[in-house]
Amino acid sequence: MPILNISAYKFVGLDDLASLRARMVERCDALALKGTILLAPEGINLFLAAPREAIDAFVAWLREDPRFADIVPKESWSESAPFGRMRVRLKKEIITMHAPAIRPENGRAPHVLPVDLRRWLDQGHDDDGRPVVLLDTRNDYEVAAGTFQETVEYGLSSFTQFPAAVAADRDRFDGKTVVSFCTGGIRCEKAAIHMREIGIDHVYQLEGGILKYFEEVGGAHWRGDCFVFDDRGSVDPALAPARAG
Repeated sequence: MPILNISAYKFVGLDDLASLRARMVERCDALALKGTILLAPEGINLFLAAPREAIDAFVAWLREDPRFADIVPKESWSESAPFGRMRVRLKKEIITMHAPAIRPENGRAPHVLPVDLRRWLDQGHDDDGRPVVLLDTRNDYEVAAGTFQETVEYGLSSFTQFPAAVAADRDRFDGKTVVSFCTGGIRCEKAAIHMREIGIDHVYQLEGGILKYFEEVGGAHWRGDCFVFDDRGSVDPALAPARAG
């Protein structure tokens, strides 16, 4: 498959949004990229598609900015670009939660690597012997495409509903290790910070989200596919576009 799809995000303070957007539009147009880049005071969230050479050129250019030097994209392949055009948008948040006190750019949430999460799930507990609860922070239509086995999910229609939903369910997590997860890591990072802020102990985010788990571990403990926000609709645990039927 000739088209490389990447997704990446980073929570980092940005105060030059207009000029940064202009530079990114120019670079994306020059490389004929397709996809979406979101820029907000709290950071960057991007989804891009193009042949490998163009993607690598953009990532190398992006990393020249010290704020993005350590950004690590998640990769998958498709026969054609799953985006119709290129958009670089300015937003209030790169993932809307309506919880201004949650500032991931001031410090990341604790995380668990995909290989370690698989080991925890294989053995039935974390390394300290606590039961592990998986918490899907995505919306209901995303969960419907697939999720981890024995996952807690709240039937959300918007991520803005998450704080109230988890607050009403906090007793479930007493004495357990909670791993929040989402497609690429961005929602579950905010979710993990919020849960720790309201006093839920032993909360981690899945580093890199479902896509990084598929990339490094495959489909262990997973059922179905993973919804993605482009024309592929969803990808399977091999990161190939899922086939209907």
